[in-house]
Amino acid sequence: MTRIHLVLLGPGGDVEAWSHGEPWPHGEWVPVTESPAGVAALAEALDALMSRARTEDAVLCWDSRLGPPPEPAPILARPGDVWHGGLLLGQEGRPFTIDYVHPTWMLNRDPDPHLEATSWRLSLRACLTSVGVWRRFGGIDPAFDTLDGASLELGHRWLMGGAVPRHVPSLLPEGSTPRAYGVPTVADSLRFVRRRSGPRWTLWAAARGVRTGHLGIFEAFTALRRIRRELPVRGLEDTVPSSAPSPRPASDSATTGEAPPRVTVLVPTLDRYPYLEVLLEQLGEQTVPPLEILVIDQTEAEQRRRDWPERFPKLPIRYVELDVAGQCSSRNLGLMQSRGGAVLFLDDDDEVPPDLLERHLANLEAAGAQVSCGVADEVGGGPLPEAFRRRRASDVFPTNNGMVRRDALEASGLFDLAFERGARADADLGMRLYLSGALSILDPTIRVLHHHAPRGGLRRHDARVVTYAASRRRLTARRVPEATEIYLARRYFSPRQAREMLVIAVAGTFSIRGGALRRLAKAAYALVTLPLTLRTLGQRRRKAEAMLEEYPRIPSLAQGTEASVQTGVR
Repeated sequence: MTRIHLVLLGPGGDVEAWSHGEPWPHGEWVPVTESPAGVAALAEALDALMSRARTEDAVLCWDSRLGPPPEPAPILARPGDVWHGGLLLGQEGRPFTIDYVHPTWMLNRDPDPHLEATSWRLSLRACLTSVGVWRRFGGIDPAFDTLDGASLELGHRWLMGGAVPRHVPSLLPEGSTPRAYGVPTVADSLRFVRRRSGPRWTLWAAARGVRTGHLGIFEAFTALRRIRRELPVRGLEDTVPSSAPSPRPASDSATTGEAPPRVTVLVPTLDRYPYLEVLLEQLGEQTVPPLEILVIDQTEAEQRRRDWPERFPKLPIRYVELDVAGQCSSRNLGLMQSRGGAVLFLDDDDEVPPDLLERHLANLEAAGAQVSCGVADEVGGGPLPEAFRRRRASDVFPTNNGMVRRDALEASGLFDLAFERGARADADLGMRLYLSGALSILDPTIRVLHHHAPRGGLRRHDARVVTYAASRRRLTARRVPEATEIYLARRYFSPRQAREMLVIAVAGTFSIRGGALRRLAKAAYALVTLPLTLRTLGQRRRKAEAMLEEYPRIPSLAQGTEASVQTGVR
């Protein structure tokens, strides 16, 4: 039986009165009075509790000013590893310094605080989680000045480590409205960046804060001086191998016992038949066969090969022709014609293992999730970044290896036609899935091989952007955001956040991996081409602003075949 220990924060609170004369019935309860030394006192109390609790136990941190705590067992039964009310307790948009480091990161845009959704912006004033999460990823950093600042660092560390934090409004008393109990100090806001992104980004955030008027020079200098010698709390980076899974990937009760959904595999193709043929052969070897394989063919009419169902008679291929090529309209057409309870998105130049569908379905079921995200090994791309080597709540949606339940697509809408011939259509859909409350889980063991075929696809539209990795490898590669990327930033983020994205992009043109000579050469090249970079960026910004007048145009599944007829289907 899981015991649930109560850590009671704030200026008091009568647990026995709340429990009708009985002590907290679920386990221990530990009162911690909030004071100037409140963070350190809470850290000490929790460390002592964790030393005697069982790994399978849970801990509810609760501020007594919120009234009686909720019955915790129903919350534990929900998908996730950490459940909190942070967005209703003043944590929205905090700390401000993250806008100078990850301004347009998907999870830096908060969902509606009255919606259950993934969020790392937790508050320990209302937070329920397992003892295993505390032990695995580390507890509170006592160096923080405020409980709210320490909570933010804790939530971000847990998220990136592999725990799944969910903002659950029902954890708080019914009818709760957003309220704040405190504000992280300037030192806490910079301390967060130092802990999570390192000293260089801390200096950058302080400099940008001063430059934009958010910080005074003296307060920035004072805060930097205070935090420069502090060591972070022992946690993920020191204790957990990067390939290790979450201690509790999802609630054991998240599984429904229902039969898994039948899967539509959606594959747009454009002038890549040799790659498509390999992919179809591999889809015929799946341990869980698909309900249907929708091939949306945008190749020029006179060059089309229409005999795919005959060439693969054992596969449930539905072949659809689209006369006007477009990455969004092709996928939208396929989605409108799909019949599966889940859709697996693949590129036509992917190679897939025989258990791909099985692994995605298992990921959805184990996590109680609506979205399962795999990873793609790029030919010639080198190893995956560290953040993509552990199972965690996803901050990406890959349309070359991602599965979505149909009901999640009904809530989010389909692909925005603004990205018809531009980059980041997948990021836009991923953002809307996240903001609708869908739980998305990244599992790095679900892998495909992506060839980056030299012809077809987005290359037909001159829309393949220079990647971050390429810009850090090649002297002459400049990573300048496309108009559709700027449009995406302006759609979901504040003008200040979108501006900071562009500032970081320009600064990034001076960066390269390697020795001192390579760095010097890159800086010289970036300086010479800076006028061109700024001119290009200005043109793309103006185009993005014009796009905001015309878009978004997001079809829904409910539009069905009527909308598909208007796209030019043969």
